[in-house]
Amino acid sequence: MQAPTHRIGPEDLVPMVAATLAGETDLIANMANIAALVFEALPDINWAGFYLWKDGMLVLGPFQGRVACTRIAPGRGVCGAVARERRTKVVPDVHAFPGHIACDAASAAEIVVPVLHGERLVGVLDVDSPLKERFTPADQHRLEQVVALLVADMPCEAPEHS
Repeated sequence: MQAPTHRIGPEDLVPMVAATLAGETDLIANMANIAALVFEALPDINWAGFYLWKDGMLVLGPFQGRVACTRIAPGRGVCGAVARERRTKVVPDVHAFPGHIACDAASAAEIVVPVLHGERLVGVLDVDSPLKERFTPADQHRLEQVVALLVADMPCEAPEHS
């Protein structure tokens, strides 16, 4: 038996996430599948995954890519800035971002989307690329849709992480 050769593309991401999340409410399982789908669907990326908000810090969650930083303080790096500001950040050149955390020296651009359950921060979706200026407004829109699908499938009594 041969492995499938078809890879999903960016246009497939949102429908594939919706289909994958259908009927599943486990946050970690859903984040793991989303990380895998993002990593496969978006070209020219080298890391895709989640950090969960726990005890006042971002803690590494499900991801695809090289070994990553385990804990990130609020306000530190792009992920920490997004945790504090609670809005998406697109960074065309991470080396020009004050306080950037270089988990993978190959990363040159980054997009981070907050995962908010109502007003409560659950975590962030982080995607890195080895190419400067990799992320477009279309990528931002897609990834914000993906996070919206994840949050829509979260039970109302989603566990507190802070």
